[in-house]
Amino acid sequence: MPLLAVNVDHVATVRQARLAPNPDPVTAAALAELAGARAIIVHLREDRRHIQDRDVRLLRQTIKTRLHLEMAATDEMRAIALELKPHMVCLVPEKRQELTTEGGLGVAGREDELRSFVADLAKAGIPTSLFIDPDAHQIAASAAVGAAYVELHTGAFADAATPAIRQAELDRLLAAIPEARLAGLGVNLGHGLDYDNIHAFAGTSGISEYSIGHSIIARAIMTGLHEAVSTMAAIVAAFPD
Repeated sequence: MPLLAVNVDHVATVRQARLAPNPDPVTAAALAELAGARAIIVHLREDRRHIQDRDVRLLRQTIKTRLHLEMAATDEMRAIALELKPHMVCLVPEKRQELTTEGGLGVAGREDELRSFVADLAKAGIPTSLFIDPDAHQIAASAAVGAAYVELHTGAFADAATPAIRQAELDRLLAAIPEARLAGLGVNLGHGLDYDNIHAFAGTSGISEYSIGHSIIARAIMTGLHEAVSTMAAIVAAFPD
């Protein structure tokens, strides 16, 4: 069955608002694992607005499942990944002005640069996922640079203003999944998925992982982290392979 990967960035966002020791994303990761998360995701941004280097190092030492490190394709982040050796790296676009990651990585046109980056990680035994829009050119470019996975950006689907637009975006995603698989790529989905819209993928096979953060952490504020994660894990566990 597909796996649920829980992003704990927003726990760190609350902590950094007061520059306090709590809430601790490392503790949150442990609770998420106990509730059914099969991977923990953190995005170590250049500006360190939420997750800190300390968090990534402690998570690498303490989590029992898998650590997925989201990061930009920079020399600084490559050095950190090669030192810590997370179970997977997901390369994402990054702008200082954005509230959260906006849109997919433009792989097409950057093949030479990203091929070298992916190869460096692969030599260290670290598979790479590329966070891309559900677009045929980006899928082909991702396969060409040697990525092991793509994470299809579900934000346009999640944020659609009308049912017709949402259906069109869902159709794009559903078409991209087998296309990526035929190109030899594993497929993950992420961005804006919540307890309602995730059901659109209930009958969809070929997805390795659902990457979900904000909706789980938002729910956990009201219900507690164990209930929030276990409820989403039960939904994902019912989906087909």
